Amino acid sequence: MINSLMQVEAAPQNRLKSKVNTAQTAIASYQSVNAALTSLKNSADGLGQLSTWRAVKATSSSSTVTATALTGTNGASGTTVFNVKSLAKNQITTAKVPTSGDISSGTIQITTGPLDGGTKDKVNTITLGDDKSAKGVAAAINAAGIGLKATVVTTGGASDILQISGAKTGTEAAFRIDSGLDGVASPLTNVASAANAQLDIGGGDDNAANGGYSVTSDTNTFTKLMPGVSITVSKLENDVMVTSDQDVSGIASKIQALVDAANGTLSEVAKQTAYDAATKKGSPLTGDFSVRNISQSMLGKISLGLTYKNPSYDKTQPTDAVTKTNLEKISISLSKLGVELDRSGRLTFDSTKFTTAYNENPTQIQAAGIEFADQMEKYAGDQATNVTSVITGRKNEIDGLNTQISSWDLRLAAKRTALQKQYSDLETSLGKLKNQSTWLAGQLSGL
Repeated sequence: MINSLMQVEAAPQNRLKSKVNTAQTAIASYQSVNAALTSLKNSADGLGQLSTWRAVKATSSSSTVTATALTGTNGASGTTVFNVKSLAKNQITTAKVPTSGDISSGTIQITTGPLDGGTKDKVNTITLGDDKSAKGVAAAINAAGIGLKATVVTTGGASDILQISGAKTGTEAAFRIDSGLDGVASPLTNVASAANAQLDIGGGDDNAANGGYSVTSDTNTFTKLMPGVSITVSKLENDVMVTSDQDVSGIASKIQALVDAANGTLSEVAKQTAYDAATKKGSPLTGDFSVRNISQSMLGKISLGLTYKNPSYDKTQPTDAVTKTNLEKISISLSKLGVELDRSGRLTFDSTKFTTAYNENPTQIQAAGIEFADQMEKYAGDQATNVTSVITGRKNEIDGLNTQISSWDLRLAAKRTALQKQYSDLETSLGKLKNQSTWLAGQLSGL
């Protein structure tokens, strides 16, 4: 009986819990819409970056020369032809050492740097510990942190080999053992000298009178020969051609990503606001006008096209009213970028149409593309801000409802306690009455 009565008493709390569940379902739907808007905003930001429109694709005529486009805004189309004159190398110095015993008195002096007597040369003093053998020397050099690697090579003969190598390539990484290895079995020998990689363009410095020049690098990678292109060589070779062209296909892929993100947003809004007339059942956000309006406002922006500042406008020149040239602002349809709306209200992108338009007038199409990206980024950001505000409000509402639910927990617990006491008292009273009834029955039966 108490449990039945408590179910009636808990009805208001159950209604509050139902409201919390409904609000949580709505929040999940708002978050799904917000995620789609964030994806749209990020895609628009990627298209609007100047680095997207200045990106290049690099190709090399040689399988041993790798040309890689760099990210950034410094890319430019162009071609260069060069001879790979030399490759970058690190210095390797070796000496025969005894298989056991000391090879140093305890201190080694090594000079690192280009070894040209300039300020870049650095004298390093390495103090050995108790182990002054070849392995102790190698360990001490490795621990000194001066850009050298040392190892002891076991040959199986009467002597081992102490090998000291520069950790980096290039003449700046040269080194010299000045003193401290008096116990080696043979003189120190440079089996490989530190060297820079060199490319000769137009005959190199030897043909400077005719415009030739050489470029060097302390590694086999050159990042300043062509704007926005990194060139890595691995073999001596002549007449290598590297070409960099505008990465139009990369731009097209960014527009496609934006179109896909826009369609994803439209689909998510439609899903979360759908209404099934047959079952007369709505979705979590069916009645939310602000969410439904996201689709309408986006489609409106697409259908209205673009109006943006003319990148070639010259205020000192008069406007030709006939040909509409030298206008301060330009208005175009997004179909110029290959972006259109189909009959179902979804966006489509024609990369071939975009590529043709870009090749005809890259400056104008770039300005239009960046304006389109900026408008969509702002639109998505504003809509996401609105949805986030709604989510925050719903979360605050849930917090308030949970507070009320907690209060009802205390109230219901007190009510149950009161009912339990009330019915316990009734049971006690009934027990007394029953005892009295039994006594009276006994008295009457004795008459």
